[in-house]
Amino acid sequence: MRSVARSAALVGGAAVRDGVRPEVGAAKGLPGDWVTEVDLASERAIAGFLASETPSVPFVGEELGGGAASGLRWVVDPLDGTTNYVHGFWAVGVSVALVDEDRPVAGAVVAPFLGEVWHAAAGGGAVWERASGSAPCRVSSRVPTSAVVATGFPFRRKERLARYLRSMSAALEAFEDLRRPGAACLDLAWTACGVFDGFFELGLAAWDVAAGGLLVQEAGGVVSDWDGGDGWLGGDILAGPVAVQGVLRSVASAGSSGD
Repeated sequence: MRSVARSAALVGGAAVRDGVRPEVGAAKGLPGDWVTEVDLASERAIAGFLASETPSVPFVGEELGGGAASGLRWVVDPLDGTTNYVHGFWAVGVSVALVDEDRPVAGAVVAPFLGEVWHAAAGGGAVWERASGSAPCRVSSRVPTSAVVATGFPFRRKERLARYLRSMSAALEAFEDLRRPGAACLDLAWTACGVFDGFFELGLAAWDVAAGGLLVQEAGGVVSDWDGGDGWLGGDILAGPVAVQGVLRSVASAGSSGD
């Protein structure tokens, strides 16, 4: 299934790379929530591939849907970072994860314009493939005060902004710096291989975090929700090496202190 996830993500990545970039996307509902024909083409390509490889496993995609909310299922984001894509900023990813109930068991992330692939299986480690070769993923060993941590803004859910800003302020005090590339699956993949030292965000969806969260876990990191529990597939996520993730829990607590 790890190999299937990798191949499916590459199929989607090819559809993204070969698509025609529009100057604007169609709004799905909330402000800044865009979809393009390339999102849809990628999801159709991935769904078709997975249907041929694993016909008995249900499919849940961000754009075309799917009804399975439990059991064994594929959870797919065909183009993570659509706003980046529309603007020609190539930090975009394709995420494919096999989820069993509330636990990802295999997954892959592809950065189609960067030529990089990450994949993992539960208990089987995580691998980073790039032009220079393949290597096991390991989270960083930097101390929290030297950490550069990725994040994402709750731009779709303004009611969460106050909580997030309290957390961001605490994070800027605790860590060396923050980054906001705009594609959660890549933020998590980069955390898994030590480019970033952690990641935190509110209000994502399972397809944003399932594959990337598994990468972090299999690279030696810790992943939790903002309460320190196992509900991170719900989209409120803290991820990183043990030391950084512990500080992130304090950061999340600081954000909640005004609620």
